[in-house]
Amino acid sequence: MPDVGHILFQGWTPLLRTAIGTTVTYVALVVLLRIAGPRTLAKWYAFDLIVTVALGSTFANSVLSGNISVAQSLVGFIILIGLQFIIAFAVAQWSQLRVVVNPQPTLLLHQGRFVHEAMRSQRVAEADVRAAVRQHGIDRVEDVGAVVLEADGTFSVIRQLRSDATALADIPELGGSNSANRPD
Repeated sequence: MPDVGHILFQGWTPLLRTAIGTTVTYVALVVLLRIAGPRTLAKWYAFDLIVTVALGSTFANSVLSGNISVAQSLVGFIILIGLQFIIAFAVAQWSQLRVVVNPQPTLLLHQGRFVHEAMRSQRVAEADVRAAVRQHGIDRVEDVGAVVLEADGTFSVIRQLRSDATALADIPELGGSNSANRPD
């Protein structure tokens, strides 16, 4: 039978290590995230989610594992945030990389008509599009110029489409392309 006392309390040294390690890694993570900027955790693109989960896992392991030093955790934080920063910078500089890291926006509703093929490929129901339209205070789908599924999973609702709509330059279904994402 296992020693219940040992399960509940293993001495003051492991508790002290947890208290110091938690404090130091928490402060370090907050400082590193502030340095990295809001892009690090603001949007939930797939790559950002991976980094966020990895940061959480690294933090949890550093707090609870006696086999991982605070220095190891800090190196893990720095590498993860550094990789996220490098990828975000590279995506901003080279538009071709954007489609590898983040999906392109997808047109789901055009001139009041659902684009069923796009909705099927993105696994979006008509009810989801209607909800997005309602959230923008519009009561008729037929009055909407476009609904776009953005790369971060949010819906953009455009009441009226104009022929010179520059905000839609990266939507292939409207004649746009990924080259519209090149920096000036």
